[in-house]
Amino acid sequence: MNRIVILLLSLSCSAALAVNEPSIIPLPHTLERRPGVYSLVNGRIVAAGLAAEPARFLSEELRARTGLEFTLASATDLPVAIMLELRGEQPLESYSLFINSNSIIIHAPDPAGLFYGAQTLLQLLPRAAKDTKSVRLPCLRIADQPRFEWRGLELDVARHFFNKQEVKQLLDEMALYKLNTFHWHLVDDQGWRIEIKQYPKLTELGAWRHNVGFGLDPKKATAFGPDGRYGGFYTQDDIREVVSYAQSRHITVVPEIEMPGHSCAALMAYPQFSCTGGPFTNDLPGGVFDGVLCAGNDASFKFMEDVLSEVFQLFPGKFVHIGGDEVLTNNWKACAKCQARMKREGLKHEMELESYFIRRIEKFVNAHDRRIIGWSEIREGGLAQNAAIMDWAGGAIEAASSGHDVVMSPLKDCYFDHYQFGARTPFNRWVSADRAGLRLRADPGQTCPGVPCADFRSTSQPLDGVHTIVQPRTIHGISTAMRSGGSGLVPA
Repeated sequence: MNRIVILLLSLSCSAALAVNEPSIIPLPHTLERRPGVYSLVNGRIVAAGLAAEPARFLSEELRARTGLEFTLASATDLPVAIMLELRGEQPLESYSLFINSNSIIIHAPDPAGLFYGAQTLLQLLPRAAKDTKSVRLPCLRIADQPRFEWRGLELDVARHFFNKQEVKQLLDEMALYKLNTFHWHLVDDQGWRIEIKQYPKLTELGAWRHNVGFGLDPKKATAFGPDGRYGGFYTQDDIREVVSYAQSRHITVVPEIEMPGHSCAALMAYPQFSCTGGPFTNDLPGGVFDGVLCAGNDASFKFMEDVLSEVFQLFPGKFVHIGGDEVLTNNWKACAKCQARMKREGLKHEMELESYFIRRIEKFVNAHDRRIIGWSEIREGGLAQNAAIMDWAGGAIEAASSGHDVVMSPLKDCYFDHYQFGARTPFNRWVSADRAGLRLRADPGQTCPGVPCADFRSTSQPLDGVHTIVQPRTIHGISTAMRSGGSGLVPA
């Protein structure tokens, strides 16, 4: 089985190109300068079949950025300014871009490759390209392909809420730099952000808290309800809108629904699914709390299965992230139902009970033709058969050696928001993490194919705080490392 390359990272800022000095982010695999320039003027973009959608995107972006108008066509019997064509046997998402003195041609084996070629062309536009009669572009040849199949960003909206327009803004920036997976951390102790129709109190209660928290100035926050509580949630129509918007930019959305721990917001609304019966609150700082689903109560599993059934209807991707990290087991030790479950199932300790929980949920997920991903801790007590690991705290080598897909997301290397705590992550740490992932991939006995960067947003609000933390690092390092083979990396 081919192992899935998983690379989580962050977003970016703008990049521009002078005619005499192309500068593309991420750096393409090959770039060959050729003599001359091409003057782009009003004209036609030719694209047929599945190439039409990337062509339409390119036409709209060129109009917005330059003021030039382009007509879409499917035939080449008239002069052509730009051609997008599906052809070739290159790897998926690869592309070739040719700019000569007469036209611009983008070839790719799939629409995603054409889309990425269009994004590279947009980066080649000079800074002062708006409302000009023509735009001068350098003649060149570019060939590019991704190193990793999963290139993405994780955004935590549970600690701090970002509305759907803000999420779309992040998706636009992801697309510009050829990121293709958006890991949406929708659920945690401090907030439940997704509408579940069978359990309306999840958002009526769990989506709102009295304090902004995390030591942030409430005056800088905007996500307040009419009653003054902080928070918010996405309706199912909101989710569909964001997922569709992401798909139009060749981005897959992976939802994270935390379980069995980090469930204070859920248990605040439905305490009957805990061991103690509550009460619980989501007015919490960062940390680990005892909001844990009862693993001895079949109703807890039914609750999560009902939630996941609605999640499946909203997210068409193969993966669902189920968390599984930092599960406090004190309540399980004192719970008669959990202890009875352990005795019945022959489980020796509470870590095996957590493994039982994960495996039982995995069977349900697999039955719906999906796969689970979870954090490092889901391997404790025995890893579920088809589970993938996001390794933030160790275990990547062991999981990869046993044939599991692995996401490397080491805390010290890849959590961008730790800048807020004064723990700067230097650029050469990302280079080191990237090379570690490649070493795993190079070993035929191990199957870890990539290096991610997680962006937990527990310390940044509003949106400009996200940009402040992640933009420079992503642009200079991570996007280049994951796409170009590292040829543009210069350790700090």
